Amino acid sequence: MLVFWKQGLVFLSVPKTGTTAWETALAPHAAIAVLDPPELKHAPLYRYNRFFRPMFEKACKTDGIETLAVMREPVSWLGSWYRFRRRPFMKGKPQATFDVSFDDFVAAYIEGDAAGFANVGSQAKFLEPRPNGTAVTHLFRYEDQPALLAFLQERLDMQITLARSNVSPAMDLELSPGIEKRLRRKFAEDFALWESIPRRSAG
Repeated sequence: MLVFWKQGLVFLSVPKTGTTAWETALAPHAAIAVLDPPELKHAPLYRYNRFFRPMFEKACKTDGIETLAVMREPVSWLGSWYRFRRRPFMKGKPQATFDVSFDDFVAAYIEGDAAGFANVGSQAKFLEPRPNGTAVTHLFRYEDQPALLAFLQERLDMQITLARSNVSPAMDLELSPGIEKRLRRKFAEDFALWESIPRRSAG
């Protein structure tokens, strides 16, 4: 999570949406950079609403902070988790995916295997608006990086050089039709939310 105080913007860190690269580029310019532990770095909207927003409103006397987040196409997002958990440092860990296919990984995710390799949460839940009206102000597609870059350069009034960071090995991942159909049915909210985000850049 990055807080740009003067610009009135908080960049929420949705896992597996390229936020490590953005943090590398922008953390030196942020008023607050929450990079660790993961529970705070990747604080979802409900945690931001419960802990960080009240701090800004009460201690810092402002309620004008806007939020920014990035969402990835759900199948691609799961593919990123799957590839991440096949990296060498995952050897011997219960979350590793070396011995399961992508289909098996997604099937376990659908079935709610919360204790093992498929425990990765939901982007829709991460971004879910709160009963008090707190919601993500600016939501971008991960696949629309030019629009996100243009927005941040204008909002922060700076040129940004973005390098690739924390990239998992490339793999050709494809779901079987049956598994994808089940995924789309079980996590319809994730797909609907991603589809609702306008593509702002050309191409």
